[in-house]
Amino acid sequence: MNLIESIQANATAMTELRRDLHAHPEIGYAEHRTAERVAAKLAEWGIPTHRGLGKTGVVGIVHGRDGGKSGRAVGLRADMDALPMTELNTFAYKSQCPGCMHACGHDGHTTMLLAAAQHLAATRAFDGTVYLIFQPAEEGGAGAHAMITDGLFERFPVEAVFGMHNWPDLPAGVLAVSAGPVMASVNDFRITLTGRGGHAAMPHLGIDPVLLACQLVQAFQTIITRNKKPVEAGVISVTMIHAGEKDNVIPETCTLEGTARTFTVETLDLIERRMRELTAGLCAAFGASFRFEFNRNYPPTINTAYEADFARRVMRQIVGETDARAQEPSLGGEDFAYMLQVRPGAYAFIGNGTAPHRTASAGDDTAPEPCTLHSPRYDFNDAVIALGATYWVRLAEAWLAHQPPAQR
Repeated sequence: MNLIESIQANATAMTELRRDLHAHPEIGYAEHRTAERVAAKLAEWGIPTHRGLGKTGVVGIVHGRDGGKSGRAVGLRADMDALPMTELNTFAYKSQCPGCMHACGHDGHTTMLLAAAQHLAATRAFDGTVYLIFQPAEEGGAGAHAMITDGLFERFPVEAVFGMHNWPDLPAGVLAVSAGPVMASVNDFRITLTGRGGHAAMPHLGIDPVLLACQLVQAFQTIITRNKKPVEAGVISVTMIHAGEKDNVIPETCTLEGTARTFTVETLDLIERRMRELTAGLCAAFGASFRFEFNRNYPPTINTAYEADFARRVMRQIVGETDARAQEPSLGGEDFAYMLQVRPGAYAFIGNGTAPHRTASAGDDTAPEPCTLHSPRYDFNDAVIALGATYWVRLAEAWLAHQPPAQR
């Protein structure tokens, strides 16, 4: 592995910074302390900063040895926000904020970009400009969209923008990127079914919305298995059913909520249409009425081919052919998608592996346990900070050293 020595030498300080961020998580648009820490570090290294894009976003500007006169620029993005959930880890740097934790590794993303920023500012071994984009509110708040709306790319024009996420399904030391869809669109639905309440011992006198809900949950899965092309990815998950107040009362209403994920708008159109049709049809059959709400949130994250191929070539120079891998697309969502709608770029994965500071059970701080993202026991692996920072530096330097095609 070909890591930058100065970044490796600073690993202890960056680990301390990452763990400080982990101990003080902040949810979307409330990343005030995090933004202050980011801005203070950038200022310490002589990097001009701009605050307030997307409310709490921070953008650092590193000009190369030419002072940025070439006019060329590339953007590197890290997200800063945490999740509104309770941490179950017991190590010393666990969350000090009740009901909030870094369960997705954004503390590591921020630290990797800061480590790269320090090196870029110290060496400036490129011509042009690197824009360091520290984004708020990725977890459902569409912070990328907010920064764009506030003029991110007008104020800081870039040829391409790149993002990266730690990935527990990949071993530490692995980098991955591919062209095309790599993360899904994120959409939610809420369906309120209205029947006729009554005594549970006399169900023939009522219209049971709970039974209707059970039928509907199963019917939705026929969209995935019988309406959608098998080769096209899509998922419908009903994650909440709310109904009833008493065990002997058939409730008047039942509400279903959940999420639908796809890689294409066409598949999403199919899913929404068939969900609405099945709801209307089953309600008519049961004699019930309904209210159907379907909200399209994050679009799919689609890497552009040229930028993804370029990123993979940089990865090979750092970790070799074997560990510079193709991404396995995920039906998780990512609001970096908004940036890729207005600028070419690529969203990569860095292997998080299984770190020994994850706990297998409460009170046990030594036994490793593979955890998924958004787990109450998740923790970013500090051992990959230097790799992530090296990737950012080499990617920015290589991008600004080459001449991209004029039209793509």
